[in-house]
Amino acid sequence: MAARVPIRRLITGALFLLSVSVTLLLLSSSSDQALSSSENKLVSSSDPELGSARVVFQTKYGDIEFGFYPHVAPKTVEHIFKLVRLGCYNTNHFFRVDKGFVAQVADVVGGRTAPMNEEQRKEAEKTVVGEFSKVKHVRGILSMGRYADPDSAASSFSILLGDAPHLDGQYAIFGKVTKGDETLRKLEELPTRQEGIFVMPIERITIQSTYFYDTENRKAVI
Repeated sequence: MAARVPIRRLITGALFLLSVSVTLLLLSSSSDQALSSSENKLVSSSDPELGSARVVFQTKYGDIEFGFYPHVAPKTVEHIFKLVRLGCYNTNHFFRVDKGFVAQVADVVGGRTAPMNEEQRKEAEKTVVGEFSKVKHVRGILSMGRYADPDSAASSFSILLGDAPHLDGQYAIFGKVTKGDETLRKLEELPTRQEGIFVMPIERITIQSTYFYDTENRKAVI
């Protein structure tokens, strides 16, 4: 004959098991939420982590240095950095300088004064998929130019000269200015003319040369 277990002991045991189950469920839920939060933070943060590569555009008004957001827009970063490595932005220019809004680099196809070789042209004519994120358009941010097609970005991009929330989620952000805000302020003070929707500098603001380096080992690696 089986031994009789007191009712109180059965109830106590059941409550203990229920408590353990609830605790495990809560821990699992908290872990999932933390993981989800960590994943979302990558693209929703207003200041994502920069990669170690830095690019410098040299103009007669000073240098502009910027870094990339490889976790936010990996395909865009790869494409732009390759254009830089190939020297595609040399002799290109800022065709648009709208004070408090954007300084926009021209498409290298048609924007350069120097002819392009076959390798440069092949890369410059590529377009990249629109990598839109939750990163905000604020001063210093780099944002790809494009046509109506969301996947039509090629080599033109803007440096934000002010906050532009109406652009958020519509254009691919891929980096930010790390040095050279004083140069941007000089560009903002240059005489301009209005052509349609564009505010353009009267003089040509040439990107005289470009170079890149790595902040960790002085080697150009993103």
